[in-house]
Amino acid sequence: MKKMLRIGLTGGIASGKSTVSNMFRSLGVPVIDADEIVREISRPGEPAYDEIIALFGNNIVNEEGYLRRDLIKDIIFKKTELKNKLENIIHPRVRDEIEERIASSNYPYCILSIPLLLETGADYGIDRILVIDAPVKIQLKRIIKRDGISEDLALSIIESQIDRQERLSSADDIIVNTGDTKHLEREVAILHRKYLDLASTYETVQQSSSERSVNIH
Repeated sequence: MKKMLRIGLTGGIASGKSTVSNMFRSLGVPVIDADEIVREISRPGEPAYDEIIALFGNNIVNEEGYLRRDLIKDIIFKKTELKNKLENIIHPRVRDEIEERIASSNYPYCILSIPLLLETGADYGIDRILVIDAPVKIQLKRIIKRDGISEDLALSIIESQIDRQERLSSADDIIVNTGDTKHLEREVAILHRKYLDLASTYETVQQSSSERSVNIH
């Protein structure tokens, strides 16, 4: 029985995950972005929206009725117990939506862009992990410029994520993003050909739910 090869894309904050995802999209690859799904399922009128407000209170809603994601991010950064409760609201819905989108695609492989992939990857049947990596100094520069925050806060956000070396050691494939667009395009093109080749001979392998479904090297 054949099934679509699932490439899990992850990386630290400001590593360039969106840039790489867009490059795969330009090649015709289905890219399923967990962050995009989160925004969709937490819009006003969606069940998750009401549950999130019940968890955090009405003060997290702006004048237009949309969730203040910056405020939520600040709250869960300080209160782990609320972060876990929020994930329990979000993750099951994200997982279900990802499965629906995969089922509706007939491409040889897909990219699943999931920031917390290494923490929740067992939920998504990932076959290979692609890590987008960037030196911490570059991450800091990008975060400060993008979010307008202090270097100390930017560094604390980086340190709150999974250790960089642990992330790299979990990778099947790595793209180092130092800001060279041509380099990124070359790396994406190489991996695109590799994934098409792997997908052409890919067969489902059943493993325990705590492991990735296939480990192809």
